[in-house]
Amino acid sequence: MEQKLIKVIVGSKNPVKVNASRTVIAQLYPEHIVECDGIDAPSNVPDQPMDASETREGAINRVKYCKQNADADFYIAIEGGVDLLDDGPATFAYVVIANKEQQSVGRSAALPLPTPIYQSLLNGDELGPVMDKLFKTVNIKHKGGAIGLLTNGHATRESNYTQALTLAMAPFLYPDLYNQ
Repeated sequence: MEQKLIKVIVGSKNPVKVNASRTVIAQLYPEHIVECDGIDAPSNVPDQPMDASETREGAINRVKYCKQNADADFYIAIEGGVDLLDDGPATFAYVVIANKEQQSVGRSAALPLPTPIYQSLLNGDELGPVMDKLFKTVNIKHKGGAIGLLTNGHATRESNYTQALTLAMAPFLYPDLYNQ
């Protein structure tokens, strides 16, 4: 029996985002071949989104761009951001998954950020370079991210995205339940 192809377009060429997207679709559709490619999709928000609304908007904008510029079965965007939550500053991501019929928006778990790191972000720096400087790493945002560094590798940027994407896929797995 021939396996069906699922084509996925991710609104970023960041390998962490592309790999998380490929992993989730492949796990949820094991009987399919998954072709997953990243494209440079503009977020139309600052490089370092500083609140939940801006972060969500960036992910939605990236998915819109992907839908307008590529043909695929799924379009996925992941936008990392920070915000001052009730219990202090934190970083998290919004994920948006769409196909031709529907769209699902989800959010990852939040990693508490130390105040000095958050202060650097308020001063206009991006989280990745701040972490690189602090931990003497190179391009950590394409690897484990701040999450990997601050959890001693027990969680990573990719594992956080994978969980958020898996949860956001529920409406696609059970469309009859979600579209009532």
